[in-house]
Amino acid sequence: MGAAPRWRKSPPELVALFEAVLAGEPQAERRQMFGYPAAFVNGNLATGLHQADWMVRLGEPDRAALAAQGGRPFEPMQGRPMREYVVLPKAVLSERRALAGWIRRGIAYTAALPAKTAKKRAAKRSPAHKK
Repeated sequence: MGAAPRWRKSPPELVALFEAVLAGEPQAERRQMFGYPAAFVNGNLATGLHQADWMVRLGEPDRAALAAQGGRPFEPMQGRPMREYVVLPKAVLSERRALAGWIRRGIAYTAALPAKTAKKRAAKRSPAHKK
């Protein structure tokens, strides 16, 4: 078993940009995922930061369109891509209107998915209950 990956914090400028763009998206619930800013819709991850990358969840046509602009599959761990997520290319990050458009597409796509239900945590059994 290999060592756990050493992840770096997202650059402050990227975190500030994330917060600014998501401020215009009231249906996106902002919270942390693996220590990075993320936005969820109906309990499903829609977009988020990971180190110096910003990824977004998209349907197949939009994933292909973003790949044509330099986007790449989001792969937080080597060899384990997250299927519907694409890392936004730097050119999109530098163009606020384009960035906001991709985030809106990601939020709309995620909003159309079935809502996630909270999982019940198994109660820890006390030693007295063990047989």
